[in-house]
Parts: sequence; structure tokens; C-alpha cells
Amino acid sequence: MPTPDRRAVLRLAAVGIGVGLVSPRLFAQEKAAEALASLTGDITPIGKAERADRLARAQALMQRDGIDALLIEPGASLIYYSGIRWHRSERLTALVIPASGAPLVVCPFFEKPSIDESLSIPAEVRVWQEHESPYAPIADFLSAKGLAKGRIGIEESVRYFAVDGLKAAMPAATLVKDPVTRALRMRKTAAEIALMQKAADVTMAAYRWTYPQVRAGMTPAHIGALMTAATKQLGGKVEFNLVLLGEAAAYPHGSGKPQAVRTGEVVLMDCGCTVEDYQSDISRSWVHDATPTAQQRKVWKDVAQGQKIAFATARLGAPAGSVDDAVRGWYEAQGYGPGYALPGLSHRTGHGIGMEGHEPVNLVHGETTKLDVGMCFSNEPGLYLPGVMGIRMEDCFHMTEKEPAWFSHPPASIERPIG
Repeated sequence: MPTPDRRAVLRLAAVGIGVGLVSPRLFAQEKAAEALASLTGDITPIGKAERADRLARAQALMQRDGIDALLIEPGASLIYYSGIRWHRSERLTALVIPASGAPLVVCPFFEKPSIDESLSIPAEVRVWQEHESPYAPIADFLSAKGLAKGRIGIEESVRYFAVDGLKAAMPAATLVKDPVTRALRMRKTAAEIALMQKAADVTMAAYRWTYPQVRAGMTPAHIGALMTAATKQLGGKVEFNLVLLGEAAAYPHGSGKPQAVRTGEVVLMDCGCTVEDYQSDISRSWVHDATPTAQQRKVWKDVAQGQKIAFATARLGAPAGSVDDAVRGWYEAQGYGPGYALPGLSHRTGHGIGMEGHEPVNLVHGETTKLDVGMCFSNEPGLYLPGVMGIRMEDCFHMTEKEPAWFSHPPASIERPIG
């Protein structure tokens, strides 16, 4: 990979950092354009055949579980089934999947041309006017199928007003929690895994470009701008760039206090992007421009060992909670905790990931769901020492038929903190 122009980076540090004289965003965009080429030109987006298979599997599960139809609102699950990319508003747009036959899309009349642009499955589209109920077309569609008294599964993110409106329009129906969508989405196919791998590749390439440009005096905004510009240039859609400096790294989701890079203090970055709707989530921690102290080195090594224990414990058929238990048990043996007490691991070991950065199921104490092929997780057993520092390394993995497999590989040492 080409090396960025270091003189320009130093000019930024000299005249702009911390006082706003140079726009970090414009600078970062200029430098990324010079150094980076897109990694996503060879991707294969989710196609019609994949979505047809999703619908077929959903309907098979619905028939098995006695669910007559599913109601889906805009969001990841709507994209998952239909390809429709739409926003949520007070005007209902929804997908109704019957246990057999083609689905129904309901939307406002004036939005139909826009909805049609991303609809990727055979489906009937019915519209409602501003003075009409959006639930009437749903009720008519289901009643015509003999489902006026049916069991309607409500996808877990559907808003209450939509549930309430459907119940009023179909008083004889039974509305239940959707047991199908989560079961499908938590087990990724090869096509989904490939897109998640590409997202991880983009994020790691952006880290490798950004890391050597970090300088004393930089703020989270400056570092985040570098990472954002690199991610975009590499072909990813930026989801988040969290940068925590020094003592702020002890708080997993940050602090509102002013922060700047200081020699000998921890830099913690937690970044992710999306490639064709599928996400990455990777964290890295290091000590800026100094030999790590004995404490910094020990905590970093303890976290690295925590990641190894989590990965080794993640085996097909094991309860998801057992991964968290294994890590937490080892940390407690090192004097952290106990449990969630600080200093120690103050959050779960990992979360599910896919079309959303956080989705079921979690690697957390008490979770009994058994690990299965296609499940994807973050592995991030960070250690946090309030008032001092925090260290988090985070890499995601997916379950194969034999063992877990990394999307990104953990770094080798605190001296080589990116990997």
C-alpha cells in the first residue's frame, strides 16, 4: 500500500490540531484520495435468488410453527426479505409475508415509485391515501386468504402504533412475537459471510492507513476524520468511528471531557463500516509513541488472552453464555472483578453482528442459545480501569461447521497493535 505524504500530516499537527485552523475532514479526504484504492469492486450483492431462498425458508418455519403471516416495518429485516431500503415515519410502510404465496407491500400512494426502485422480490403492492387507514389493505389481503382469525407474527422492532393499528383492523386475529426472522438472520449464509468479510477487510485497511498518522495533540475528531475518509475511499460506508484517548478509554462508550493524544497514554479506537448492508466492528488499543508501562503492557496482554479464551470456548453446541463465563472466570483469577465490578470487564464479552452492528444473540452470562453454523459475534473482552485507562481489542468471528473463524485477526503485541 502506498505511504501517505508525512509532511502534510506534520503540517496539520503544526498549524491545525486542536485550534480548528485546518479542517480535519478536508485534509483527510485529500490524503485518502492520494493513498487508497477501493477494495469493494469485486463484491457480489445479495441477489434475487438469495432473497427468494430467505422467503422460502421463512415460510417453511412459519408453517412449522403455526404462524400465518409476518408483519415487517422498514429497517434491516425489511431489507433482508425484500431489498426495500426505506425510512420509518408516521406513515406506515410495511411488508406482510403470508405462510404461502407472494408477500404484500403496503405504502403511501405517493411513495410507491420510490418503493418500487428497491423492491427485489415478487410482491403485490397496495397503497393507501393520506385520509385512509394503512391497515385496511393489510386486513383485506389477509382476510382474502382466510386469515382474519389467524396468528400474525410481529417482527420484534415493529413500533407499537403499528401493532395497535393492525389489532384494531383485525380484532379476531392473534398477534404474537415473530419467532422466524431472528432465527433466520442470526445464521448467516455464505453470501452474507462474504460481505461481512469484505467490510472487515475495509476497516482493517483503514486502520493500517490511519494508525501511523496519529500524532500528539490530535483530538478524537481529527483521528475520526482520517479513519472516515480512508474507509470511504476503500469502498465502505462509515457506520461509526469512536476514538477514546487516555483516561477516557476507561469508559467503553466514551466521555464528554476534552481529549487529545498524549505521549505515553492509551489510544483506543472502535470503528466499523458497512458493505452492501453488512457490518464490521473492530477495536484497537495502543500506547502512543512511548514504551508501554508495566501496567499498560499487562492489561493489554490480559485482554489479548481474554480474546483467545473466548475464541477457544466458542464451539458448536456450546451455550453462548459459556463464552462470557470462561473469559470472566479467567479475569477474576487475575484479580479483576468479580463479575462486572471494576476494574475488569464491565460489559458482555460480545454481541451478535450482521446487518446491524448489534443483533441477537449475545455472548453474555445466562444466554442459553447454542452456537450454530453461520452465527457471527464480536469478541471484545475489554478491561477498564476508571481514572487510569482502558484496553479493548475487538475482532469478529463466525461459526463454521468445524470451528470459529476470524473476520479480522487479533494483533500480535502491544508494539504491533493493529494486526
